[in-house]
Amino acid sequence: MTVVDEVTAWLEANWDPDLTVREWWERLGESGWAAPTWPADWYGKGMSRAEAVEVSRAVRDFGALGPPGGLGLLLAGPTIIVHGTEDQKRRYVHDIVTGKKGWCQLFSEPGAGSDLAGLGTRAVKDGEEWIVNGQKVWTSTGQYADLGMLLARTDPDVPKHQGISYFAFEMRQPGVDVRPLREMTGRALFNEVFITDARVRDDACIGGVNNGWAVANTTLTFERAGLGAGGGSEGGSAALPGTVRGDLDRRAGDFTERTTVGDGGTPANVAGSAESLIVDLARKHGKIDDALIRQDLARLHALVEIGRYTTLRLKGGADIPGAGNMAKLSMSEILRLQRDLGLRIIGPLGTLHAYTPAEHEVLDAATGDALAELMTELALFSPGPSIYGGTDQIQRNIIGERVLGLPKEPNNDRVTPWRDLPKNG
Repeated sequence: MTVVDEVTAWLEANWDPDLTVREWWERLGESGWAAPTWPADWYGKGMSRAEAVEVSRAVRDFGALGPPGGLGLLLAGPTIIVHGTEDQKRRYVHDIVTGKKGWCQLFSEPGAGSDLAGLGTRAVKDGEEWIVNGQKVWTSTGQYADLGMLLARTDPDVPKHQGISYFAFEMRQPGVDVRPLREMTGRALFNEVFITDARVRDDACIGGVNNGWAVANTTLTFERAGLGAGGGSEGGSAALPGTVRGDLDRRAGDFTERTTVGDGGTPANVAGSAESLIVDLARKHGKIDDALIRQDLARLHALVEIGRYTTLRLKGGADIPGAGNMAKLSMSEILRLQRDLGLRIIGPLGTLHAYTPAEHEVLDAATGDALAELMTELALFSPGPSIYGGTDQIQRNIIGERVLGLPKEPNNDRVTPWRDLPKNG
């Protein structure tokens, strides 16, 4: 029996659209099908990433609601499984895989984006807790998160990479102010977060005090693999996990027919089926026989397939240094090609966009082409992947320095205490 046959048989016996999202995710998470790459003793099946992509497609093709999306399943859970204590795994992993708690990533700061290790948010020990002060930015779905993966400086008197700790941080507490940042798509996927005298338990420090840089790099590795070409679409979900937006108590079947997600989510089809969307657009607009359009459609298909085959090579045990970074760069290139190709196909319609549900209805009625609106949103969203999760420039630096062995730019960052380094801004 293949993986697809196995998960399909399970879905036939267990999927019920009349269950609440909470009930369905509990059933899916405890079965191991929500996070099949995770270890079997922590709600997974020990599968490869390529097999997990097959599982994800099988769930989608069956018409069932997929696992809880967002950064809990994509980043927090895998990181805690690698670095967390047994108590921390028991405390956090079940609530992640069943969608009971939603997570965000509290890494970047206004003065520490590309130079993440230069972050200045401080955590000061106070008995069995830490008091946290600072500001984070580009925090995806922070407005809906119950917890955050917080990087904070716990020792300013050592070099910057050595004085960082990684905490499971409660977002719903006094002293945490989340302010959505609205993008040109009209959505608010990102936020800035102001933290003033907020608290985090000492036993919520993942991987040990001042060992946060190593833990953060594990998170970033999972992020690049998940967001890169061929990595699947673990970041997206029609229903949002956690207690804040209220999706858990809604009917699971109500989320299986949506083509877009609500405010705070990524545009539909960005990760999964944009290639087929563009082919449909080319047919609808009479450009499927245009030689230049066909050439770029073939190029797009080739890039997508290269990402898929790279994942299959990794599944077969191939050791490809920098594979995650290359996948991230490839996804940026795919999104740019989708943007340029799609806008060439739809022409002037690409200048039209809606920002509210009412405006969407008016625009669809006026143009008679809902696919064009999706293409415009994808185009507006396209610069994002080249920035979030580490910019394209950072990915190239990592490949150059860690894979090709090229010399780093000279600096004293690894020997000078963070307190004595010049600060941005």
